[in-house]
Amino acid sequence: MAAYTIGVDFGSLSARAVLVDASNGREIAAAQMEYPHGIMDRCLPDGMPLPQGWALQHPQDYLDVLDDILPRLTCQVPIEAIIGVGVDFTSSTVMPVCADGTPLCLTDKYSGNPHAYVKMWKHHGGQGQANRMTELAENQQAPWLKTFGGKVNAEWLFPKLLETFECAPEVYQEMAHFVELADWVTWMLCGRLTRSASCLGYKAFYTGKFPEKAFFAALHPDFENVCEEKLSGEIIPLGSRAGGVSLQAAERWGLMPGTAVAAGSIDAHACVPAAGIDGPGKLLAIIGTSACHIVMSECAVPVSGMSGAVEGGVLPGFTAYEAGQTAVGDLFHWCEKTCVSADIEAAARREGLSLQAYLTKQAALLRPGQSGLLALDWFNGNRSILADSDLSGMMLGMTLQTTPAEIYRALMESTAYGARVILDAYRDSGVAIGAFYAGGGVAQKNSLAMQIYADVLQMPVHVTDAAQGPALGSAIFAAAAAGAYASPAEAVRAMGAPVQKVYTPIPENVTVYDALYREYKALHDYFGGENAVMKRLKAFRETK
Repeated sequence: MAAYTIGVDFGSLSARAVLVDASNGREIAAAQMEYPHGIMDRCLPDGMPLPQGWALQHPQDYLDVLDDILPRLTCQVPIEAIIGVGVDFTSSTVMPVCADGTPLCLTDKYSGNPHAYVKMWKHHGGQGQANRMTELAENQQAPWLKTFGGKVNAEWLFPKLLETFECAPEVYQEMAHFVELADWVTWMLCGRLTRSASCLGYKAFYTGKFPEKAFFAALHPDFENVCEEKLSGEIIPLGSRAGGVSLQAAERWGLMPGTAVAAGSIDAHACVPAAGIDGPGKLLAIIGTSACHIVMSECAVPVSGMSGAVEGGVLPGFTAYEAGQTAVGDLFHWCEKTCVSADIEAAARREGLSLQAYLTKQAALLRPGQSGLLALDWFNGNRSILADSDLSGMMLGMTLQTTPAEIYRALMESTAYGARVILDAYRDSGVAIGAFYAGGGVAQKNSLAMQIYADVLQMPVHVTDAAQGPALGSAIFAAAAAGAYASPAEAVRAMGAPVQKVYTPIPENVTVYDALYREYKALHDYFGGENAVMKRLKAFRETK
């Protein structure tokens, strides 16, 4: 009998799922659904306003997603032929729950408390806590700090948990667990709480163990036992079995009881097996709303500003490094929503194009440097290598003749420059980068962006053919968890997607972009370190 697996990818705005042939990764069916509540960055469902920098979600959306998309897939083949389910999620996206997994925000007592909701990966309310953690770890000369780039990022688990501890002690006391959503959805499927070693490794200072209690006690005496009290659960590696589908989940979602449920994964990391990458030196940039840059290596070295270097973080036997950019597709969406006139909207309609497709077409008519613009891509802060969510974006060189298409292209170029900063940091630290792969919505849909990346990075860009990369990667991990393959790497080689297209550098563009990149790097270093004007401006904005 043929065998199939399901991968479910929970993104920032929606979830997607695929049913694939476990023998070759061929997609049989796909489904997706947007979250009814979306991203709550202005107010709670009851209208309670939220501070600047907050980004929350509603956990009921994730259950609604499973109710909608799983039955649409499980009816495609005999359910006994579905051997495994895997889940990936944005990270660190976390929430407080009761002992049975019930989210605190779904209880009457805490439905009006913002700290009881899901704190998304891009929730930056804990930046102050992250700064204090960095300072403390430096003072204590904590050896784990170098593994995470030398700086604690507000997007990680512990700044969000410390923020809850300090700002909503009643929520902290009430919660039985603080969980990554990848682990929570896995729990809902198999009825057993496990912790993904990958999620903990990249987002919770886990290096085979958590930091010493003295670190947490120095933050606050009552925070000393945070790991034992709020982060319990068996820690398991990617590709392993978290459990079998529970009777309750089987009845609700149309699966066979006992079907293998894989350890939860970070969405970007699941793209690596989906791209067919099974070894070191091939960097994968998952370019969508934001971007994540992952490469495996046979060596473990500290890399400044990285989000983590985790042994077995993607596949066993390799150290997997992660870096990222907090806004890519978000930047393009911002430009579309705020910089476009009625005339441009009308022109796009006449040509039957979306606004972004029209802007891309107009931007493609410009040669490199023609706009006279240079942007910093920090509109949502900087993840790597500065790891500072208080930084903000900028656009240099604007005149009364500047057009939206020029702004759009400059933003596109800025994200490529940001990617080059990350690649240079990897290489300067001794991590080999032999090839650049790209996946995600921007990589698949925007050929101009990928050509710009090739020209700025001065190396070919290989765009992967996985339309739903994270979901396919989760399905690959599900096949490994079900025992269909001897190892996750073997599953990758059998089920990973091929390369769709290769963009090669254009020599005359490379010359111009190399000069522009030097200008970008000068701005990067100045506003990212020498001049704290962005932080001072943010303080003015937040003054009540």
